[in-house]
Amino acid sequence: MAISAKAALICLLNTNDRSAAAPRTPSSPPKFSHLSSFQLLTCPGELRGMRIGTHSYETKPRPRTIAPVEAKKQIFSSFDDLLEECDKAVLVDFYATWCGPCQFMIPILNEVGNAMKDKINVVKIDTEKYPSIADKYKIQALPTFILFKDGKPCLRFEGALSADNLIERIEGALKAAQ
Repeated sequence: MAISAKAALICLLNTNDRSAAAPRTPSSPPKFSHLSSFQLLTCPGELRGMRIGTHSYETKPRPRTIAPVEAKKQIFSSFDDLLEECDKAVLVDFYATWCGPCQFMIPILNEVGNAMKDKINVVKIDTEKYPSIADKYKIQALPTFILFKDGKPCLRFEGALSADNLIERIEGALKAAQ
């Protein structure tokens, strides 16, 4: 008589000792007294989510956490007006809510904004909410940062950076733009 791998596993789960026993019949309930909780959690994928007796074992996805954004929501008639009316340089972060590197940059941008608050304003533009602005500046990768001085772009780069590297690039671009 041939026994499948599943039947052999059920056979092992049915026994109170680790010796071999006859395969479980549908009327006999499984017994797990000899298995540790670790062994129950590491069952093969086809056994996860299975209901056994009064216990069910399921794996659930971890909830996604997003860092809070320290930002003031400002209303302006157009993006160009914002750039022209600002008395400081403007660092624009083109991002998307689903973008992992964009989420990584949130605390870094907060740090840079606080460290350089007398020199720059940090503005975040959601490329999915404002696709016309993203198209105008040919945003093709996220995050993309553009530094504007006197309403004109003077620095552009893509990808995540450390706070020190970001500050160094901004200061270099501001010196070159003077």
